Amino acid sequence: MDALFLQQMVNGLTLGSVYGLIAIGYTMVYGIIGMINFAHGEVYMISAYLSAITLALLAFFGLHSFPLLILGTLIITVAITCAYGWVIERVAYKPLRNSTRLAPLISAIGISLILQNYVQLTQGARQQGIPTLLEGAARLDFAGGFVQITYTKIFILLASFIGMGVLTYIIKCTRLGRMCRATQQDRKMASILGINTDRVISYVFVIGAAMAALAGVLITMNYGTFDFYAGFIIGIKAFTAAVLGGIGSLPGAMLGGLILGIAEAQFSSVINSDYKDVFSFALLVVILIFRPQGLLGRPKVTKV
Repeated sequence: MDALFLQQMVNGLTLGSVYGLIAIGYTMVYGIIGMINFAHGEVYMISAYLSAITLALLAFFGLHSFPLLILGTLIITVAITCAYGWVIERVAYKPLRNSTRLAPLISAIGISLILQNYVQLTQGARQQGIPTLLEGAARLDFAGGFVQITYTKIFILLASFIGMGVLTYIIKCTRLGRMCRATQQDRKMASILGINTDRVISYVFVIGAAMAALAGVLITMNYGTFDFYAGFIIGIKAFTAAVLGGIGSLPGAMLGGLILGIAEAQFSSVINSDYKDVFSFALLVVILIFRPQGLLGRPKVTKV
């Protein structure tokens, strides 16, 4: 098998696993309230800055061990990013819950622009970066060549799948997960049965923000650079992954992220990496035209 193909598969899986983490935020919010949180990409962007700031502070106070450094960064970044997710739901969605469907959409876009400009003013418009935290790579040799995977990519894959596994367990096996599923199926009936649906919706925004924070830390580790506009492009790609897998479906978000990451990596090697973003957006258009419910989604049935 071609070495370049295998190398791009590794790169695509790494990128796709992170797309899947961010796509979870889109798909959970849509599954609960039937709306797209267009500020979710900026939540990821905020987490990238928070991870860099946290890394710098921990290193300044003498913490240089990689396991402790990354664990501390994850805990602090996820906690603060979850607070952002909670505030976005309180400010942009809760006051408009009984309004027209267009009002929360416009509100979310407004929050997105506010967060972009807030970060640009406080952190500057220039690109930021962090040094490589985990040096070295594993090399797999075979007859047709070799494939190299850095230890950073291995860590990203492990952390992504562990995060997805923990979230799957929460949704399927815990009381919070049962409340989320009940609210998704019928919010009015769930409320009648004693579930505080307003609180469940807030929890969903917080969970989505936590997944975006994990993705922010991992992407920052992998690429090392980011800016105030980073959330827009990757947010659209994660939304594409959510639609591809079936928006509203948790396994679909994970599957869609992996497929999009692999497809984008292979497109970059075969065609041209300059047009990989165009490819992702073209894929979104094709999905919406020919299979709007996605791979694992189900067509929406109108109840009468």
